[in-house]
Amino acid sequence: MTRVEDGPLLSGRGRFVADLRVPGCAEAVFVRSEVAHGLVRTVDLGAARRVPGVLGAWSAADLADVPRVPVMMDPEVTRDRPWPALATDRVRYAGEPLAVVVAGNRYLGEDGRDAARVSVDALPAVLDPARAALDEVRLFPGVSNVAVEATVGEPVDPRVWDRAAAVVEADYRHPPLCHTSLEARAILVRPDSGGGITVWCSHQAPHRLRDDLAGALDLPGGRVRVVVPEVGGAFGGKSETWPEYLAVALTALRLGRPVRWVEDRAEALAAAPRGRGQSQWVRLAADADGRFLALEMRTDAAVGGYPHTGSFLPEVTARMACGAYAVPRVCVRARAVLTTTPPLCPYRGAGRPEAAYAVECTVDALARRLDLDPAEVRRRNFVPPDAFPYATPTGFRYDSGNYAAALELALKTADHARWRAEQARRRDRGGAPLGVGICTYVERSGVGGEFGAVEAGPDGSFTATSGCCSTGQGHATSFARVVASELGVDRHRVRVVEADTAVVPRGVGSFASRSLQIGGEALLRAARDLVAEARSRVAALTGRPAGEVAFEHGVLRAGGRTFTPAELAADRPLRAEVQVEPPPAFPFGAYVAVVEVDPGLGTVRVLRLAAVDDCGTVVDPLVVRGQTYGAIAQGLGQALYEAAVHDDGGTPRAVSLLDYLLPTVSEMPEVVLEETCTPNPHTLLGAKGAGEAGCIGTPPAVVNAVADALRVDPSALGMPLTPRTCWEAGR
Repeated sequence: MTRVEDGPLLSGRGRFVADLRVPGCAEAVFVRSEVAHGLVRTVDLGAARRVPGVLGAWSAADLADVPRVPVMMDPEVTRDRPWPALATDRVRYAGEPLAVVVAGNRYLGEDGRDAARVSVDALPAVLDPARAALDEVRLFPGVSNVAVEATVGEPVDPRVWDRAAAVVEADYRHPPLCHTSLEARAILVRPDSGGGITVWCSHQAPHRLRDDLAGALDLPGGRVRVVVPEVGGAFGGKSETWPEYLAVALTALRLGRPVRWVEDRAEALAAAPRGRGQSQWVRLAADADGRFLALEMRTDAAVGGYPHTGSFLPEVTARMACGAYAVPRVCVRARAVLTTTPPLCPYRGAGRPEAAYAVECTVDALARRLDLDPAEVRRRNFVPPDAFPYATPTGFRYDSGNYAAALELALKTADHARWRAEQARRRDRGGAPLGVGICTYVERSGVGGEFGAVEAGPDGSFTATSGCCSTGQGHATSFARVVASELGVDRHRVRVVEADTAVVPRGVGSFASRSLQIGGEALLRAARDLVAEARSRVAALTGRPAGEVAFEHGVLRAGGRTFTPAELAADRPLRAEVQVEPPPAFPFGAYVAVVEVDPGLGTVRVLRLAAVDDCGTVVDPLVVRGQTYGAIAQGLGQALYEAAVHDDGGTPRAVSLLDYLLPTVSEMPEVVLEETCTPNPHTLLGAKGAGEAGCIGTPPAVVNAVADALRVDPSALGMPLTPRTCWEAGR
């Protein structure tokens, strides 16, 4: 089925924040620090305020009480490390907002920004998390740069390492990435009568934004309405309340008129939150047959100048360190460390790709050390199907799976045997190096609860209300299909409502591959409850037991009479709402990449990528395939092209898409998608998350394939696999 969302988007009828026409709306522009770490001496906005068309300009010194970015984690972590909406005494990353200028249009606002005079005394920058953890340069005086430290699992007996047939140690680094969603961040705030505000924002969690703004601005929650219009992608970078949002809301209230901020691409690349950014050390022990004995890991995440949502990511990585394997002993230390870079936040996969990369590259290195087939090493260590539910040493409980089946299908889909034969032929007779790489992964999807409601209309329509918030995933299609299937009606009779806090009473939002798994489950249960209520009413009308009321194809029958939900709703509202909170699910899959490396140029050509994912019950295959292709493209970007590079002083080097490389359709290889289906045992729907798998499976498969082609360990390479990296590794 085609997505119902696509018509407005393709015809230009979709409306994003930048498209909204709100009378009297002014535009905000930010004065940002060019220094990554320093003491703020002066922020002189006098000249900026005199620029024709500028309506106002504010720094922290102009505000009586600068609001702090709301806490999204343990308050103790942020208590001594506050993040102000506008920098006060110190800046902690290049691009941090120092002041906001509001003008009649963006062009005049930028003239005002350029007229501002800023003085910052530079302090030493610190970019590497391991170095930052030494506290030689503290971002908050008297407070350690190590914001969070956790250990999961149990310490490994040293004798395990001494007695193992093989022990592999490796270091890996995940460079920070830019989210580069098609639409960057954007917000519009309009003051309303009575002291409230209406907010339009490109966001993933409108109810969270509502509560955060109300708390930061000291407004009752009922006076803040958040509406999310069309969203051009998010990937984790739009689920938080950022300092710019607070500053825009403040200026709107001060001016008494609407104010909008639309982030441009230069801002997004230089100052927006980052993803990934981990440094890892891994040690894996195995017996002579390649069966794992123990795994140790240390991971440090560079969480930027302020601890925020990125601070929980290294612990997610730690808890996913077992991967798809029954490793008997696991111990992982995870740290979130402040660095003079833009703050870290979830990026598609959010901690799971980092774990899969470390584990899967180390498994390939172990196979190479033991001279074993990497696929066979994996087979010997998978959690077997009869072991589920499986409690990992790191504290997770895997719900269901058949990891070997996914691997076998991926090998078959990739034509693994043929490529291995071609590899052997080239190594014997000459030719460009060819490599085959594998990744088998497990991820966690769907955390927290969600609201859902279904209401029958007297006109024969149905309204499905969800606390989720689509950012491009196709909720209007998939959610309608879930409800229509349960009610036995055409999906076009179901209208999906979400992303407006004035209409949806509560909600959590869309992130962590939770929408269908949890939001869809809520709507399924609400639809089922609606049918139960309709049966009860018909039973009362006919004098028959509710159990004798039949319901099929949207029609109820009892005692020779027929009723429709529309008829029942005409008498009085017919509605059901639920709140569900199933446990997290654990999707899994296997990816196989085939690559060719030019030994003279170091360029990598991905010849084939086979992706087999298991996300439980698939409601809409077209939507799932689209999500998978998109995630694979981002995974290829991480493996081959992308890195948010800073110079030694912490200044970002990439300020345009000429500097920050992204894969386009021209770089996409032949991608073949297959699936297995292991339903989620904890929900009626049986779905697991699907949107992030490609970001998890693709990078290890591609890097392992290049390492196989060059006959080196994966740790000898580093993402992204630039031509220079590959050329030097193959020398």
